[in-house]
Amino acid sequence: MKIAQFDNIDFQGLDEEAELIPLLTPEDEEQMNNEAIPEVLPILPLRNTVLFPGVVIPITAGRDKSISLIKDANNGSKTIGVVSQKDENTENPGAEDINTLGTVARILRVLQMPDGNTTVIIQGKKRFQIESILTEKPYMTAKVHEAEEVRPVGKNVEFEAIIDSIKDLAYKIIKDNPNIPSEATFAIKNIQSNSFLINFVSSNLNLSVAEKQQLLEIPNLQERAMTTLKYMNMELQKLELRNDIQSKVRSDMDQQQREYFLHQQMKTIQEELGGLSYEEEVDEMQEKAKTKKWSKKVEEHFEKELAKMQRMNPQVAEYSIQRNYLDLILELPWNEYSKDNFDLKRAQKILDRDHYGLEDVKRRIIEYLAVLKLRNDMKSPILCLYGPPGVGKTSLGKSVAEALGREYVRMSLGGLRDEAEIRGHRKTYIGAMPGRIIQSLKKAGTSNPVFILDEIDKLSSSHQGDPSSAMLEVLDPEQNNDFHDNFLEMGYDLSKVMFIATANSLSTIQPALRDRMEIINVTGYTIEEKVEIAKRHLLPKQLKEHGLTANDLKIGKRQLEKIVEGYTRESGVRGLEKHIAKMVRFAAKSIAMEEEYNSKVTDEDVEKVLGPARLERDKYENNEVAGVVTGLAWTSVGGDILFIESILSKGKGQLNITGNLGQVMKESATIAMEYIKSNADSFGIDPDVFDKYNVHIHVPEGATPKDGPSAGITMLTSLVSLFTQRKVKKSLAMTGEITLRGKVLPVGGIKEKILAAKRARIKEIILCEENRKDIEEIKPDYLKGLTFHYVTDMSEVIEMAITKQKVKNAKTL
Repeated sequence: MKIAQFDNIDFQGLDEEAELIPLLTPEDEEQMNNEAIPEVLPILPLRNTVLFPGVVIPITAGRDKSISLIKDANNGSKTIGVVSQKDENTENPGAEDINTLGTVARILRVLQMPDGNTTVIIQGKKRFQIESILTEKPYMTAKVHEAEEVRPVGKNVEFEAIIDSIKDLAYKIIKDNPNIPSEATFAIKNIQSNSFLINFVSSNLNLSVAEKQQLLEIPNLQERAMTTLKYMNMELQKLELRNDIQSKVRSDMDQQQREYFLHQQMKTIQEELGGLSYEEEVDEMQEKAKTKKWSKKVEEHFEKELAKMQRMNPQVAEYSIQRNYLDLILELPWNEYSKDNFDLKRAQKILDRDHYGLEDVKRRIIEYLAVLKLRNDMKSPILCLYGPPGVGKTSLGKSVAEALGREYVRMSLGGLRDEAEIRGHRKTYIGAMPGRIIQSLKKAGTSNPVFILDEIDKLSSSHQGDPSSAMLEVLDPEQNNDFHDNFLEMGYDLSKVMFIATANSLSTIQPALRDRMEIINVTGYTIEEKVEIAKRHLLPKQLKEHGLTANDLKIGKRQLEKIVEGYTRESGVRGLEKHIAKMVRFAAKSIAMEEEYNSKVTDEDVEKVLGPARLERDKYENNEVAGVVTGLAWTSVGGDILFIESILSKGKGQLNITGNLGQVMKESATIAMEYIKSNADSFGIDPDVFDKYNVHIHVPEGATPKDGPSAGITMLTSLVSLFTQRKVKKSLAMTGEITLRGKVLPVGGIKEKILAAKRARIKEIILCEENRKDIEEIKPDYLKGLTFHYVTDMSEVIEMAITKQKVKNAKTL
């Protein structure tokens, strides 16, 4: 059903007296029926509509004949005959192309439209029958007579029932058809004439021109009403069926389809805003995937995960996680390796250029390169550089990376307590990320970088897991070719990565982890090495950082040695660098303030800038007092000399030990005492002395905790010297563990202890025979001026260390 709408008609051209024709009243209908129709009428053929009596419709005239007809009629009687064409495609219809039954119409208004067409508003009056066509030019005219119409007589119940049904159906059709405005209900209600109601509904039914012409030709009004009702029923059934189908289709549209349409809208909005659409993202990923060198297994996994992302709604939280996951897979350097540089002489030069000393480490790196060059496919070793702070363990990794021509990656493990930092989080968690191993490889861009694991001894465990246990898989050459990251969910090959771990102490490293690494001891530097390092590296670096040149400040070897000895006590060179920086800052300040200063630093300048020397060289105590012996100790900052003092006092044979000593050191003193008691005769000591005197052993610097077995032979020598009141050999130091049977056992930290002995001007050192191999590993330059005595038994220690000469003011026991 189509209710005629006049929204596109411009009524501004109407004169002020014009009135729009209201809906037909019974009085209007009666007056219209009483009007006679002319015998001759100009005939206006309509292409695609049928005019019913009483109905007002707009017609747009485009043909010249039609325009001419309307113009003449509008200037004359304003009455025309309107008929429908049999075929709407006929451009110039003749007598045989039009229907013979039409409707007399009265022209209400003629409007000239902006596009040049003529729109005429006409109202149907009566039906007519064409008798004959009189003319066809300039337009068609015909002789006509009125077509008789049979109307119900009196009160016809059946006709009234049909009319009521037409009204009811009209209301339902208007309600169900979204294309008909609800205001049309008021139009139906306001129609008082039954015949006009039938004609109005017939005119607006959704029927073809031929079907409407058949309705118009029915002479009996009741029969026409019945046919109209039949068409209305069909129209309503179609509407209901269409609405039912639409309802079913709408309910069948599931969430995914709805999301698809929303997704398409979002895509359009994004494109309008200039952003990337989700499809473009996927296309980019697929293009990037074509360039990757990954295995079939990884490729299949990627395709599967990409298809999963395409099925997701981009607005859900999982979408961004999935996209990050795919980005990670694409950015990881699968099977991408940098080419190693096998020029071993160049590698040696780089290592020597950046680090003075450290011969063992350099030799091991060159060995590794040599094997890699010969075999060209070797699992990278796991090196662990172990030594005191500030000796260049971390910076050594950079030099190795440059020598190999590999990328350099550093990961600090100090204080790391969450296992997920190594292995990553599962994707199910909000904010999930891969572990730092995988992240670092992504950043490096190759699968074979030099990977520095800094401070591996400072890994700690918590309720979030034990990261040192997670490192077991990373640092096992037999397992790390398929390292599993929780976020990545796939094995990644770490076997070509060269891991270099650094540690200050091995005691805190898990035994299983320590077993997987090749330990290389990076020992402290001698005074000579520190001076060379300061001259070659530290001073030029500080001058550059402070904006000075080599001509602005020159520090000689003697002054550098003074700074090393008087202001630092360390194995490394960090403290030395700070003091050199202080000297450079003083020069920078003097230049900036235009003050006088010595560009060539003197001893006085050093004391002026740094103050009086705070640390004197470890001085050897003289041997004039019985019971004072020099021992050698290892500390976390290098070697040191240690003085063991003992004294006798009247008492009942008690042994007191002081000096903030640990349990092992106290036990060494007890063992030494018991050994002397059991071998008193061989040492020429009266056994009664042990019951008459108390013995007190003290190790100076009581604020410093001390422990370990290496002071055993030193305590023994001190006690023998005390009980015999004989001098200890001059410029002698010793280190070694003792047993109750009188055996001397080897100890560690030999190189650091020897450096400490050299600093203290010691000439002779007593060591266990088994420590001979440690001495042979040390560069001969470090050993100049030292004499070593190797012993296996305590009696040998006493024989070498204790002289026959009595001390001054010797006590008589």
